[in-house]
Amino acid sequence: MMPADALTSSLAALQDVLDCMPAVRAMQIRLDGYADGVLRITAPLAANVNDKGNAFGGSLASVLTLSGWALVSLRLRLAGHNAEVYVADSNLRYLAPVYEDLHAHAETAEAGSWDTFLATFRQRGKARISIVARQPGADGRSAAELSGRFVAFAKG
Repeated sequence: MMPADALTSSLAALQDVLDCMPAVRAMQIRLDGYADGVLRITAPLAANVNDKGNAFGGSLASVLTLSGWALVSLRLRLAGHNAEVYVADSNLRYLAPVYEDLHAHAETAEAGSWDTFLATFRQRGKARISIVARQPGADGRSAAELSGRFVAFAKG
């Protein structure tokens, strides 16, 4: 279990990074917390709406990708590592329109292991991990899903 103050300060630092990006700021993306291995991000529909009155696909892609980036960045920070994180590749499926605020939930893919990822990063100064991010739908199923590989490189 991680100390609450370390988690709170790490989430605040990541929010500061997000807020420095003009597109992210315009989308009003906010980190909504981390618990049980899942990082949550929100963004209001009003700032991310398309001509049909539902969530803009580009906004969904951005929120899902950023939730994966933030999850990997958070886990590295909490482990005491200074790293740059990038999305290496991703696959996005739009499954249903979203008529409410965006809520991305990111976690490791089934094959992903934080222990292996962090050990590899410590040894090599770089590592990769597979992340799944989902936008919940109205019926309990995902409205959109992103599967991606994220890579981290040691700074300096």
